[in-house]
Amino acid sequence: MSLKQQLQQLNNHLDKYRRKLLGAEQRGDQDVVAQFKGEINKTLKQISDLKVQQGKQQSAKGDTIKALAFNRPLSKGEQADLGKLKKSVRGLVVVHPMTSLGREMGVKEVTGFAPEAF
Repeated sequence: MSLKQQLQQLNNHLDKYRRKLLGAEQRGDQDVVAQFKGEINKTLKQISDLKVQQGKQQSAKGDTIKALAFNRPLSKGEQADLGKLKKSVRGLVVVHPMTSLGREMGVKEVTGFAPEAF
């Protein structure tokens, strides 16, 4: 299971625990309230650990992409026909500034990274 799937699953569990906690608080069942508060804290810790791990993976991926020998911003025409560009340039990696990888790398516009000039 990927980190993204694990994170989604933990967020779903967290939502479920919060709903059950709200119901237990309305009933006044203190034992169940304490149990769900513990479950919520444990789940929040797991979520934060996964986010740290995900950040490390993004950072490592960004470093490998930055290590490619050549990079340049892509024109609107190239962006429009990205399939053709990827077929003509071997090993091309396109990074968009609105993705998590683009934000991690500090890219300001759509940029292509490749091992050789294109």
